[in-house]
Amino acid sequence: MIAIGSDHGGFELKQKIIEHLRDRGIEVRDFGVFNTDRADYPDVALEAAVSVSSGESEKGILICGTGIGISIAANKVPGIRAALCCDCYMARMSREHNNANILALGERVTGAGLAFDIIDTWLAAAFKGGRHKARIDKISNIEKHFVSGTE
Repeated sequence: MIAIGSDHGGFELKQKIIEHLRDRGIEVRDFGVFNTDRADYPDVALEAAVSVSSGESEKGILICGTGIGISIAANKVPGIRAALCCDCYMARMSREHNNANILALGERVTGAGLAFDIIDTWLAAAFKGGRHKARIDKISNIEKHFVSGTE
């Protein structure tokens, strides 16, 4: 299952992405928002990111106006590696090298067609492990240090 969420600035693209994913037989859990009324992206990012970090959702897709704020907020949740991707190469690398578990997009900077291509590339890519795993482990150790206060 894919967790998906947006603020008001990403609502229209989120709706199109949900349809795109469902057309491909992918189960989606929508964490909101559910209209274009002003909303704060950290609230939605938190709920969707917790779903991913807990294992309830396999991956997540978050959308705001630029993708910047919502990715920053999601990355505050332990275990989350949210990547803001603007093209298919970034999407593939975020999975293959960084094992990103949340994809962030910006509605105001990415059209629906490109967003679909980015999503399809991101979902098809797999983490390569190897030397990349050692780097992800280092990121996890940094996170553990600041969450637990130990080294």
